[in-house]
Amino acid sequence: MSRAAFLDRDGVINRKPPEGQYVTRWEELHFLPGVAGAIARLSRIGFRVIVVSNQRCIAKGLVTAPDMDAMHKRMCSEMAAAGATIDAVYYCPHEKVPPCSCRKPAPGMLLSAARDHQIDLAASWMIGDCEIDIAAGRNARCKTVLISEGPHPNSEADIIARSLAEAVEKILHNCSATEHRPPDGVSA
Repeated sequence: MSRAAFLDRDGVINRKPPEGQYVTRWEELHFLPGVAGAIARLSRIGFRVIVVSNQRCIAKGLVTAPDMDAMHKRMCSEMAAAGATIDAVYYCPHEKVPPCSCRKPAPGMLLSAARDHQIDLAASWMIGDCEIDIAAGRNARCKTVLISEGPHPNSEADIIARSLAEAVEKILHNCSATEHRPPDGVSA
């Protein structure tokens, strides 16, 4: 089984649109600084990189599923051209009501990806920019990183970072500390 870094899209990979607005066209998707390097680094250290994103704009009729698929295909191509591999993209096209099993904070997208790509969820990380992402990761039994510019004293996240690049650095530190930890009952 492999491990994965599940990435929310808006606010982690690309600039998040203002509240109540959506990225519905390629021209509106602006990559955040350092994202390609961070994704490439995740791949180099053995993580599958999988995007998991709520895309309610489809249910609202602001963009079609084929157009969203085309935008995600281009996003993956642009990242690949920069040396960064995104292994898969999952998105929830549904409205908030009625509830579905794929809309975060539900873990459905992560569980589907785990089945499709033989992923060990306990060895994986969910990286997002809001508590809904963190809840989805926790609901799937993943470790979590919250991307945030400011403090979040009440966050349930395992790690808080200011960018994807910083998140990857902290995950690396966490993984190396865990891998070098002596077995229970053995002192270092």
